[in-house]
Amino acid sequence: MLVKHNGGWVILLSFIIALLLTTIPLPGLLADWRPAWVAMMLIYWCIILPERVGVGIAWLLGLILDVHTGALLGQNALGLAVVAYLTLRLHKQIRVFPPLQQSVLICAYLLVLQFFTLWIRGIIGVPPQHWSFWAPVVSSMLLWPVFFYIMRGIRRKYNVF
Repeated sequence: MLVKHNGGWVILLSFIIALLLTTIPLPGLLADWRPAWVAMMLIYWCIILPERVGVGIAWLLGLILDVHTGALLGQNALGLAVVAYLTLRLHKQIRVFPPLQQSVLICAYLLVLQFFTLWIRGIIGVPPQHWSFWAPVVSSMLLWPVFFYIMRGIRRKYNVF
């Protein structure tokens, strides 16, 4: 029996918006604290629709993000693919947690992403020079509950399944 999926355009549009939010110029300190929008969106869809968004989508998003931000090609792709894999492995357990508890796991996943970035930047000889390298992890963790409820409302409004 074929199951017709709804809302593929909502998922695509949400990733496009996340990419745009990642590249919008912000002043000084705000730029350091910019949440990891693409990673948060990826984690959300991997938790909610693991059969539709997975490691392949994460890899593609990472490559687009690398090109879009001028990062080393594959840097974000590798990190996002690992984050997607970890999220998919535990998506059933994560779904039962309230968003406030989910934010702790989001923090852990984003730390993994930042460690991959740190490792790759260390290999190419461009290590981060400031503690603000870790700021997106904190801002994303704090923003997760609000982000989750907004995305859940959008998903329900457009009947995405």
